[in-house]
Amino acid sequence: MSDAAITLTINGQSVAVPPGTTILAAAKSAGIDIPTICYHPNLTPNAVCRLCTVEVQGARVLQPACVVPVAPNMVVNTESERVSTARRVILELLASTVDLHEAPEIQGQIAQFGADAARFAGGKQRDIPLYDDNPFYIRDYSQCVMCWRCIQVCADDVQFTYALTWGGRGIGSHVGTAFGEDMPDTSCVFCGNCVGVCPTGALKGKVEFEREHSDS
Repeated sequence: MSDAAITLTINGQSVAVPPGTTILAAAKSAGIDIPTICYHPNLTPNAVCRLCTVEVQGARVLQPACVVPVAPNMVVNTESERVSTARRVILELLASTVDLHEAPEIQGQIAQFGADAARFAGGKQRDIPLYDDNPFYIRDYSQCVMCWRCIQVCADDVQFTYALTWGGRGIGSHVGTAFGEDMPDTSCVFCGNCVGVCPTGALKGKVEFEREHSDS
């Protein structure tokens, strides 16, 4: 490790990493797992889901590990009661509005943190129709956790196509196309990158979708 390395403490363990390293990457280098949803190693971290929040000594609020860089002598706790409670509530709120039956990783996180998926079950479910407007993939935004991955991979991070964007506000927020156009009428080149980075069943290849929904 070079002299320029930054030393910090994570869960009582001393860790040395290069300047500019995020808390998430520093923890990973030390074998410490921090759960994520919106983070993807090939995309720009965006701190949307906040599941990766950790407790940093001296900070007033929890810090999103995917975007906050390490600092000399920083003391981080990724498993405190405050952190676990925050993650549990985030997952419970997510489960109250999104169909997560095709999101095994998130279901595993719900079990890991003891989240009660039915705690806020009386809340309003997101009612968004399924879009089947092209021969390559379907868009079922009832399963969308709005992690931003598909928008990122479609735009500046990979494809530079800009076919996908945000739409709506509040409970009506959703991923969509500009002016609600059908996908063939957008700039989409059907590269499949958006399907590949989706952590749920919100974007799915047409062949897989039809196989799952065909009569047995």
